[in-house]
Amino acid sequence: MPRFAVSARSRIVGWMMLLLIGALAVPTFGISVLWRAELDRQVDVQLRAEADKLRAFARASRDPHSGDPFTTGAELLTAFMTVHHPAHNTAFFSIVEGRAHRRSPGPVPVRLDRDPEVVAMMADTTDPSIRWLDTSVGRVRYGVVPVQVRRDPADTRLVLVAFRDRQLSRESQMAKTLLASGCVALLVAGAASWLVAGRVLAPIRLVRQTAERIGETDLTQRLTVRGNDDVAQLAEMFNHMLERLSHAFTSQRRFLDEVAHELRTPITVVRGHLELMDTADREASQQTRALLLGELDRMSRIVDDLLLLARAERPGFLTLGTTSLTDLVVDVVANAQGLGRRHWQVAEVADAHVDVDAQRVTQAMMQLAANAVAHTTEADTIEIGSRLRRGRVVLWVADTGPGVAPEDRERIFHRFYQGDAASSGKASTGIGIGLALVDEIAQAHGGAAHVEDAAGGGARFVIDIPASQPRTEDVHGEPDPDCGGRGKNRLLRRKGAEP
Repeated sequence: MPRFAVSARSRIVGWMMLLLIGALAVPTFGISVLWRAELDRQVDVQLRAEADKLRAFARASRDPHSGDPFTTGAELLTAFMTVHHPAHNTAFFSIVEGRAHRRSPGPVPVRLDRDPEVVAMMADTTDPSIRWLDTSVGRVRYGVVPVQVRRDPADTRLVLVAFRDRQLSRESQMAKTLLASGCVALLVAGAASWLVAGRVLAPIRLVRQTAERIGETDLTQRLTVRGNDDVAQLAEMFNHMLERLSHAFTSQRRFLDEVAHELRTPITVVRGHLELMDTADREASQQTRALLLGELDRMSRIVDDLLLLARAERPGFLTLGTTSLTDLVVDVVANAQGLGRRHWQVAEVADAHVDVDAQRVTQAMMQLAANAVAHTTEADTIEIGSRLRRGRVVLWVADTGPGVAPEDRERIFHRFYQGDAASSGKASTGIGIGLALVDEIAQAHGGAAHVEDAAGGGARFVIDIPASQPRTEDVHGEPDPDCGGRGKNRLLRRKGAEP
């Protein structure tokens, strides 16, 4: 059963509306309750005040005709209602011997003095407290004040009536007006919230739409980032994620294409020779076996190099540590001598410790040494050196071979690019990824690799990377005067190499 989906925009507006309704309802309800309670209190105060006025009038007033005190309670109440007029929505009437006698002038919502049941109930009331009465015009607050005059045995009472619901009608109308205004404001706030939420969530909606358009082979979609709030930062992070995914997918496709391209030839060679082994003689079989083993070794080197290239683009490729440049050059020269008989020399060595990945840098230097051996003869010279210059480590391998043509100096570090080997008189045995590995290792350290003309002719391959924490460097950023000599002497003492 499909699940009903509610957009984030609708949820935000819904919660905002609920909060606004609560913000309007709670105070309105609270004010209404307090309003009613305050009105009831004021009504009670008003009725008590009228009773106090009656008592004061009875003590001080005289019959206007004779000037003597009133002789009957009926006359006293009639005179009182003539002089004191009730407030709006308030009425007085007198009861004499259980019957309605007189009422105060002015219009009233309902004539309670004409209701026999109401009159009889109030005539029998002995409790002077204020009470409630339900009528056809709503609830009424009333109080009964007994009146006794000397030498008048008649049961006389004054009934004070306040039509509370009528008094509340004006306030109720105001409350309805406020409620209607609140509803209009709620609708306006809802529309404004819908527009604002749409503007705020536009980048998220664009993220969703962009994600829907992204395919397995199309990662070129990007978001337009506006503003600097959290949502804009989310869109920017989404763009960064797409950049990383695009780079990763591109590297993966390129790696697979390169592997398929480079392994096709040796596999074809192995397959062809295996098909011919059945008809070959013993000597030919041995030659074929040697050839196949050589091709398999070459395939193994290709796979190792390609895996290293793929790994160079992933996090964690480097393991930085404090490394002595002197020991690094010593180890490289010692290991490089096994690559071929050449005149190996040490140009200079920086006597310093820097933070690099010694294994990767050694691997890059050995690749440069192997490249130099591949393009030189036994009569040529290969020199290796290191230097600290303005906070950077410069490592190089120079040879006296044929050098590199200016048009090839950029392309030579591209993957699977092989320069012209005719000048060296040797056939190329690689697939063109050795110098690409060197460049990847340099870039992983935040540097670069390049090739230039050597001072005595030939090529000079240079790795230039930053030195995070150099420990020995003069104020001009150049190596110590005896740095190269000390490094060279140490190399000669440890390895016995000829300068």
